[in-house]
Amino acid sequence: MSRRLATLLSLCLAALLVAGCATTSIQSAWYDTGYTDGPFRKVVVIGIHNNIANRRVFEDIFAAKLAAAGIEGVPGYTVLPSDPHADEPTVSAAVAKTGADGVLTVRLLSVDTRTRVSTTMVPAGGVYGPYMGWGGYGGWWGPQMIAVPEVTQYDVANVETNLWNVRTKRVVWAATTDTFNPRSVQREAPGFADLIIGELRARGLLPAPK
Repeated sequence: MSRRLATLLSLCLAALLVAGCATTSIQSAWYDTGYTDGPFRKVVVIGIHNNIANRRVFEDIFAAKLAAAGIEGVPGYTVLPSDPHADEPTVSAAVAKTGADGVLTVRLLSVDTRTRVSTTMVPAGGVYGPYMGWGGYGGWWGPQMIAVPEVTQYDVANVETNLWNVRTKRVVWAATTDTFNPRSVQREAPGFADLIIGELRARGLLPAPK
């Protein structure tokens, strides 16, 4: 294998690994230890985003995930005023009409591009006889290896999620998450929803599975 081919294959493999590792993880979380009202059974999902289409796709997917987990989920765009600048009393009244006991707000904070530098050992290439290489005997142990630097870039989306108690209008759980190399709302939302629903269940803020 030539040096150029080995380097190319190595770089392609790194690119595939980066592209195939889109995952979401909790970076920090907080919950109100004084909350005693029990699990939320109907939740309005509100995606805070300038792109209306992305917001609606996200809310639909998250609400469907809640429904699959036995919790009634309501996409925010189906019940809230279309005016993004509607005042708090108007929004609160719209939420109250749904009969929901919880509101989940999800807001994209930033998307950061990061760079990763790593080193891969590849064959140096060329023809090796039985007496070539280190100490005159390297040819017996195979070709010499050289270090090839690899530089890859990837994006990280940082998201803030809050669960509100409709009755008290207070946050009872909050978290920030990082999504590695996000590709689209439609692709990342299901995994994001599964992670958040699991965390809320672990805190007793959503009903346990039947």
